[in-house]
Amino acid sequence: MASKGVQDMRPESSRRGRRVAPFEGDALKRILAVGALVLVSLGLAPSASADDIQPKLWHLDAMGADELWDVSTGEGIKIAVIDTGVSETPSLKGRVHPGKDVTGMAGSSTDDYDGHGTTMAELIVGSGRSGGIKGLAPGAEVLAFRTNLGEKFEKEGSRSAEAIRAAADSDAQIISMSFGSDFIYPAQEEAVKYAASKGKLMFAGVGNDRQKKNFIGYPAAYPSVTGVSAADKSGKVAKFSERGDYVDLAAPGLNLPQWCDETFRSYCDDGGGTSAATAIASASAALIWSKHPNWTSNQVLRVLIDTAGRDWPKDDPSVYLGYGLVRPAPNLLEGRGNPGRADVDPLTNEKTTGVGSSTKPSPSAAASASSQPKGPASDDPAAAASSSKSSADDGQLWIILGSVAAVVVFGAGAFAAMRARRRA
Repeated sequence: MASKGVQDMRPESSRRGRRVAPFEGDALKRILAVGALVLVSLGLAPSASADDIQPKLWHLDAMGADELWDVSTGEGIKIAVIDTGVSETPSLKGRVHPGKDVTGMAGSSTDDYDGHGTTMAELIVGSGRSGGIKGLAPGAEVLAFRTNLGEKFEKEGSRSAEAIRAAADSDAQIISMSFGSDFIYPAQEEAVKYAASKGKLMFAGVGNDRQKKNFIGYPAAYPSVTGVSAADKSGKVAKFSERGDYVDLAAPGLNLPQWCDETFRSYCDDGGGTSAATAIASASAALIWSKHPNWTSNQVLRVLIDTAGRDWPKDDPSVYLGYGLVRPAPNLLEGRGNPGRADVDPLTNEKTTGVGSSTKPSPSAAASASSQPKGPASDDPAAAASSSKSSADDGQLWIILGSVAAVVVFGAGAFAAMRARRRA
C-alpha cells in the first residue's frame, strides 16, 4: 500500500513486465532509432584533476568502506565489466584482465574508446593510486568485455549478446552492465538466460530517463538480472532514475567523479547515474561473496536484499528503490542476512541450475587490500522536505532508522545509518 497522502506511482505493467520489440517494417526502424543500447551515466560538469578526486568519493565514507575493508576487499572475486572497454589507468594497474572485444574496432577489450567502462571499473576495483578513483572492492579483479553501445552498431542486440555470453563463459562470478535499451532483443535475452544458467550474478542500470519517457529498460528488466536505481547522499532516489517493477536495489549514483573521455587526462565532476550505481552494487556483491566464497549467486543476492535499507515490507518492493539501499555492512560487520537456498533465485523464486560459487579460497579476516540526462541530478530540496505531496515530487524521502550506535558500526551517512524511504 502507498503511504498516506502519497500516490502509488507503480506503472501499469506487472513486475518485470515485457516491452517486446516487433521485428518488421516501421517497428524495426523504431528499434534501431529508439531502442539502441545506450550508456546509463550522467552528463558531466567541469573537469577536476585526479588529485582532487578522493574527497569526492562520498559513497565510501557513507558505506563505511574502511571498516568493510578490515573484513573483505573482494579478494578472489572477478567482475565482468561489459562496457566501452577498460583501459589500465594507474588506479587499475594489475586489476584488469582482457575478456573479449566484440566491436570490430581497432584495439582490444582493454582499450576504452569512451572512458565510461574505465570509470565503472575504477568504482569497483580501483586502488586510488596516483589520485585516481578508489573502488569499493579494491581486492577484486575486473575482466574487460568491450561492446558497441550505439544505435548504428548494436545490430539488434547481437553484439551485447555476444559479450554477455563471453562473460558467462569466463571465470567472472559477477557481470556488471551499465547500459540499457527500451526494448527486448531476443539475442540479448537468450544470452542473459545462458549467463543465469552458468550461475552468474548480473547487475544492470535501470536507466536515466524517468523525466522524459520512463520506459522499461533491458537488460535490467530481464528475469535474473538485478535492476539498480541511483540514490543521493541522503538515500533519496534521483529524479532521473527510472522507476518500475524491474527496480530491485538502489546504490549511490549522484555527484561522483568519472573520466571525462577516452584521453584519461582528467576527471569530470557531477557524474554518476544508474551506471555508477550498478558498478557500486556489483562491488558490494563482491565484498560479500569474497567473505562467503562457497555461497552461490542466489545466496549473495538474497543477503543483499535481506540487509538492504528500507522502511517498507520486503515482500512489497518499491518501484523507485526496489528492495532498498545496498549495504554490505550488516552482513560483513554483524553477520546479518539469511542466504537461504543455494538453488533458488530470490528475484523470481524459481529454481536455478547454475552453481555460481567461487572456487577461490576465502581471504583472511584482515584482507589487504548514451542517453545522458541533463539538468539537476537530484530531487528538489523542497520535495525532500514534504512527504504529503500527491506526486511524491518524482523522488522519495528517506528517514533515519537505528541508533547512534548503528551509525558508528556502519559508518557515517545515510547508507550506513540505515536510511529508508517512504513508500511511493
